[in-house]
Amino acid sequence: MLKGKAFKFGDNISTDDITPGRFFHLRSNLPELAKHLLEDVAPSFTSRVEPGDFIVAGVNFGLGSSREHAAVVIKMAGVAAVLAKSAARIFFRNAINVGLPVLICDTDKISDGDELEVDLAGGMVKNLTSGVVLPLGRFPDVMLRILDEGGLIPYIKKHGDFSLQSR
Repeated sequence: MLKGKAFKFGDNISTDDITPGRFFHLRSNLPELAKHLLEDVAPSFTSRVEPGDFIVAGVNFGLGSSREHAAVVIKMAGVAAVLAKSAARIFFRNAINVGLPVLICDTDKISDGDELEVDLAGGMVKNLTSGVVLPLGRFPDVMLRILDEGGLIPYIKKHGDFSLQSR
């Protein structure tokens, strides 16, 4: 179970919004790059986000380049998951690979600052502020196992390969 505060963003948050291109030179210094997470969209975000909090967005979250840095620095900032109406496919896959859940749901029923509780295995988000319960798309078991291990590399190191059987 994940629990934290919602930080609400709009539609079409790109990987350049997540990690601004002018900080590309920091790609080999990820802790420093993480200090600039969403800086152009929400300048105070990194000073307000706490471990376990959520990024909540509209449609097409993570559009843009295929750089995995965007997902990595979101996770490094302590964000437990991204909730969005939809996400760019490559961002979604990069996020799973680094152990960051991207959850697809109706984010219109979540406001900035709401307290949320997310059950990945059960496929639901409970808005503790409003009492609304939102269904999530279910992750395939193999993706849940990758997330449980903290990402694809830790999963492969531990298990050696994929078992596509249910857990």
